[in-house]
Amino acid sequence: MGNPFTVSLVSWHDGEPLLRAIRETVFIREQGVPEELEWDGLDENCRHALALSLQGEAIGCGRMLAKGHIGRIAVLPQWREQRLGTAIMETLLAEARAQGLSRVDVDAQTQALPFYRSLGFVEQGEVFMDAGLPHIKMTLEL
Repeated sequence: MGNPFTVSLVSWHDGEPLLRAIRETVFIREQGVPEELEWDGLDENCRHALALSLQGEAIGCGRMLAKGHIGRIAVLPQWREQRLGTAIMETLLAEARAQGLSRVDVDAQTQALPFYRSLGFVEQGEVFMDAGLPHIKMTLEL
């Protein structure tokens, strides 16, 4: 049986309303990230992964900056534990490889360390606070 969702690469221009809705739900409302930190002005220069349910509902997303920094991985609560985050990351990692990048990095929330480790990411440095949440930089050699 296939996944009950699809993941596609989109531009900010094409996906903005759907991407905004997911990130507002997960980061701003659920995690309490201030809006001015969430909307950092970088989205127009990123490749975005957008996950849709088979019914066409926006259910998850992520982004990658041109130099290979991946972030804003968000999955709506009812879609967690269904490998959706992994599918979003695999889409962004495939794009990084297609662009010829040799390494990518994330600023991982510490609660998500097992997820990123499962994809092969390795911690770099010390825990730091970002938007009031503990994070650690992780890298993956492609």
